Amino acid sequence: MACSTHCTLPSRSYFEALETAEKRALHSFFDQHVIEDDELGYVALDEGDYNALPAHLTARVVHTVHGGMLDEF
Repeated sequence: MACSTHCTLPSRSYFEALETAEKRALHSFFDQHVIEDDELGYVALDEGDYNALPAHLTARVVHTVHGGMLDEF
């Protein structure tokens, strides 16, 4: 029983971060990344908060949702 509880928490954290990234991407020019974090599980990260993602963050990206807004006419 303890194993199943332990195993579901990371996946729950992942799907919550994925949902956040997908919602943000609809209204953003920037890609949204799901990042694996040792303490928090998974978190959504907006690429627009960084000029370029630092290597230590790039290595932890597990999924990317492309920004839904276009800057072209």
